[in-house]
Amino acid sequence: MTDTIKLKSPIDGSIYAERPIATDQALSAAVERSRAAQADWALVPIAERSRYMLAMLEALVAMTDEIVPEIAWQMGRPTRYGGEFGGVRERTQYMVEIAEQALAPVMAQNPKEGFKRYVKKVPLGVVMVIAPWNYPYLTAVNTIVPALIAGNTVILKHAAQTLLVGERFAKAFEQVGLPKGVFQNVVLNHGQTEKLLGSGKIDHVNFTGSVAGGRAIEKAAAGTFMTLGLELGGKDPAYVLADAKMDSTIANLVDGAFFNSGQCCCGIERIYVHEKVYDEFVEGFVAETKNYVVGNPLDPSTTLGPMAQSRFADLIREQKAEALRKGAVSHVNMKVENDREGSPYIAPEVLTNVDHQMSVMREESFGPIVGIMKVRNDEEAVHLMNDSPYGLTASIWTTDIDHAEKIGDRVETGTVFMNRCDYLDPALVWTGVKDTGKGVALSALGYDNLTRPKSYHLRTEL
Repeated sequence: MTDTIKLKSPIDGSIYAERPIATDQALSAAVERSRAAQADWALVPIAERSRYMLAMLEALVAMTDEIVPEIAWQMGRPTRYGGEFGGVRERTQYMVEIAEQALAPVMAQNPKEGFKRYVKKVPLGVVMVIAPWNYPYLTAVNTIVPALIAGNTVILKHAAQTLLVGERFAKAFEQVGLPKGVFQNVVLNHGQTEKLLGSGKIDHVNFTGSVAGGRAIEKAAAGTFMTLGLELGGKDPAYVLADAKMDSTIANLVDGAFFNSGQCCCGIERIYVHEKVYDEFVEGFVAETKNYVVGNPLDPSTTLGPMAQSRFADLIREQKAEALRKGAVSHVNMKVENDREGSPYIAPEVLTNVDHQMSVMREESFGPIVGIMKVRNDEEAVHLMNDSPYGLTASIWTTDIDHAEKIGDRVETGTVFMNRCDYLDPALVWTGVKDTGKGVALSALGYDNLTRPKSYHLRTEL
């Protein structure tokens, strides 16, 4: 009997979808098709490859009415927030816009008479995308679109929690007539994925997920010399200065902490507030948090759906319990139906009197909980912001841009925000430091990550 992957919906615990895992023979055939298609795809002009991406985008957007409730059933995001296609459109269109220039040959800067010398950016070959469930379209498109525009072929292995997303991409590409083998969606288990990565048949892998998952990817790929793009854990901090505009700061940080039930790669997980505005900030932050409505994501009144899996919610419960045992103070204590051990439904929580001896301030939560600490000055704030094994984004809340930039220079992170958070600008490279991973996505530098340099040294005069 063929093994299957079952997608258990967080809404009611039912099996929402079930798909057979690819056989070894089917997987081998898919890789061969990808390799065979890549040579011809690389010869297609960049402008034409880009047109396919824009057409795919419109095909996906046309499925919005089906996709929005589908996302809710798969991973729990409330339908009131729609799909992810505002961001998908922005990222796709931007990567199309810059493609010709970003992928153009780089001419040698010191011309030599009788020679033509330049470096081409040529595709890597077969790119594998291992996409996560939390923003299943946005995270996947970060690599799929630029990889294909750059002339690679793509094999997508989506998370088990969002099985149907890969099928949506495949359907959209099929509708627009993308050549066979250029994009393929596969359903694999962990063992098959590791075996494929170790086979030497994949040229680049992009993985978004846990630190443990990233280590497993590196181990599986060891010795193949394939390139890696890894976006792993995060524990993103915010620092609120005394001159911050309090109303907008509170509103944005509450949203940054709790949108998508806190299941955001760059969501706010810890906040450091200058002592002069600490009490005002905490009072406002708690009041704003209490406005959330936790419930069935198909209900338009719900603003906070269940977490994607019960075990994720149980981790938040454990972090909260540990913090309270060590002296933390809970401020929300919202009564939510089904908020109990073993349930994915969980209320948002704000903790104070926390410190870095508590896991809620040190270890990734990836859920609707945030700790707030009082700080005396920039030195203390920067020290605490850097006291983490992760580094994806950090946000600084102030009216002084020069001050923000100076603080940002000292923070160990991939992106520095001022007066905003939890956002990805496709014109800026998306990257991280420390255990957050390696490699880059989007921007012109993202194309460099999906191509290799090939030098041309041509004598024109004999």
